[in-house]
Amino acid sequence: MKKSLTILLTALMCLSCTSEVAKKDVAVQLYSIRTMIGSADLYAQNHVEVLNYLSEVGYTAVEAANYNNGLFYGVSPEQFKADVEAAGMTVLSSHTNKGLSAEELATGDFSESLAWWDEALKAHVATGMKYIVVPWLSVPSTLAELKTVCDYYNAVGRKCKEQGIKFGYHNHAHEYQKVEGEVMLEYMIQNTDPEFVFFQMDVYWTVMGGVSPVELLNKYPGRFSVLHIKDHREIGQSGMVGFEAIFNNIETAGAEDIVVEIEQFTSGDWKQGMKACIDYLLAAPFVK
Repeated sequence: MKKSLTILLTALMCLSCTSEVAKKDVAVQLYSIRTMIGSADLYAQNHVEVLNYLSEVGYTAVEAANYNNGLFYGVSPEQFKADVEAAGMTVLSSHTNKGLSAEELATGDFSESLAWWDEALKAHVATGMKYIVVPWLSVPSTLAELKTVCDYYNAVGRKCKEQGIKFGYHNHAHEYQKVEGEVMLEYMIQNTDPEFVFFQMDVYWTVMGGVSPVELLNKYPGRFSVLHIKDHREIGQSGMVGFEAIFNNIETAGAEDIVVEIEQFTSGDWKQGMKACIDYLLAAPFVK
């Protein structure tokens, strides 16, 4: 009897260890709770409550969306890092942008914008983050302009790599439009160097752009280092996005990390909405 009890207890302990090891890493884009921390003032008031709650329900990292003049949400990079880590999470990435001026687009000389990145990179490195992601590019008028942007991204990506950070681009739906007969996003993939530029596929906006995420992941294997996991509202509720098929192609995509983002909450309750998203992913057997 003693022997049987010992075997049972050992088995239960092993199962517990396995569960801890198998904890899923899921980041959250802080733009999702912009009504709570979307400005320096809001961050100062609410960041402890917000970050602690996100950690408690299961998120393991954050993606920032408020970099400006060396600060994140109005605090230093070091303080932002400390705030996130105090809640039990890490800083994974940041949505940060410095678009080219009309003159830079016309001349192809983007040295002024590159100088901006020299300063911005110092702040991003100080947070310990893994990625910097450009969140927006308007549809250019010509392929020549788009090629200039691609050259610019290659140059920024090179700077980022030198500092130990990966540089990428996040899509919406408009990048699936054509510019002089070429699909904008595909042209960007084909004209950026995979050594310096990755892509963060937003799976919801890809669907809204009329494109199959799985087909695109397979067409450009290894180019999508991060996936934005998003739905019309809370994840898994609309039936519009085939999450299981997407996750079954994670390795093909080359995706190392996933980030949850939500544009608006069904009930208006941010806590309920953020919990519904993480609960769906933690329970889904296809999410490893």
